[in-house]
Amino acid sequence: MNGAIAMIEILRPTLILDKDVCQNNIETMALKAKSLKLRFRPHFKTHQSAKIGEWFKLFGVDSITVSSVQMAEYFASHGWQNITVAFSLNILEISNISRLAASIKLNVIVENKEAAIALNNKISSPIGIYIKIDTGNSRTGISPGRFGLIDAIIEIIRRNKHLHFLGFLTHAGQTYTSNSIHEVHSLHFDALLKMRSLKQRYIKSWPNIEVSLGDTPSATICDNYTGVDEIRPGNFVFYDLMQHQIGACSIDKIAIKLVCPVISIHPSRNEVVIYGGAIHLSKEKIVNIDGKELYGRVIISVEGEKVLLDSLNYVSKLSQEHGTIKLAPKYLKYLKPGDLVEIIPVHACLTANLMNNYYTTEGEHITMMPKY
Repeated sequence: MNGAIAMIEILRPTLILDKDVCQNNIETMALKAKSLKLRFRPHFKTHQSAKIGEWFKLFGVDSITVSSVQMAEYFASHGWQNITVAFSLNILEISNISRLAASIKLNVIVENKEAAIALNNKISSPIGIYIKIDTGNSRTGISPGRFGLIDAIIEIIRRNKHLHFLGFLTHAGQTYTSNSIHEVHSLHFDALLKMRSLKQRYIKSWPNIEVSLGDTPSATICDNYTGVDEIRPGNFVFYDLMQHQIGACSIDKIAIKLVCPVISIHPSRNEVVIYGGAIHLSKEKIVNIDGKELYGRVIISVEGEKVLLDSLNYVSKLSQEHGTIKLAPKYLKYLKPGDLVEIIPVHACLTANLMNNYYTTEGEHITMMPKY
């Protein structure tokens, strides 16, 4: 392949990160949050890297979100002192949470009385608590109308002087299934109304109560954040084909590509087999323009120039190590076994997690947090 990627020797599936694109994505979101007077607490579960985390500091970021206690421990060990674990509290990890709360400013989220009771009984250092609200994603969280449960959780929090009720947090993950920018706006506004209503209900008793929202489509597309205090997008750091299909980003904003060796060519069925399968890309998919499952867009070298092929040339099938690319006959002649192709992933978070390290287009090797 031409360009900076050739600076490293690629023998197997390798995740390449365009540092300039990534940093531009960070800067754009940081500036948007600043313009809307929102705290920018980016979610680090997408990149999971201390090195990439340092890039956020270039744009004034000093508080972050993570998806696990282990991830909080990792980033705390790399100097981050203000962390929200945006995964409903796992009571079995209460000892780890207690140790971490003693060393950094830590926030956790709860969605049931059992978790609140565990914190009340075990925590002896200051810790911030958000109540998780389900605004339509139907994964975790409390329905915004269950005031009895919300009141009961708040009352449990009151019992321990170290527990500080911060407000309400939601992840409007329903935006990830949107088919248009208009639908993202609609879903975001619905979530916004629910969270603002909760804030208004409790603001007399809790004058500093906060609302925290976190999803990349809304954070990228929407500008109405009245009543919101912070945003926690994560995927935006890389973006991916899912975000592109929604309308959250253009292709040139996608910062990572999986570079894969070509293993074999099958002209009789217009297919190319690559070394790069489900354990590299994940099995996340979107519906292609031909109505079939698409697992990645394809970039090949055509007469010395990189070309992003149209959506009728795509990764059509994945097994554990193998990927199958559907390729028009006119492009088959440009590939042979031993060549490299670039695949734009459907879901950057899962691809990055599976690959566990990056090479930048400048040839720099970047590691991620260790897997436990």
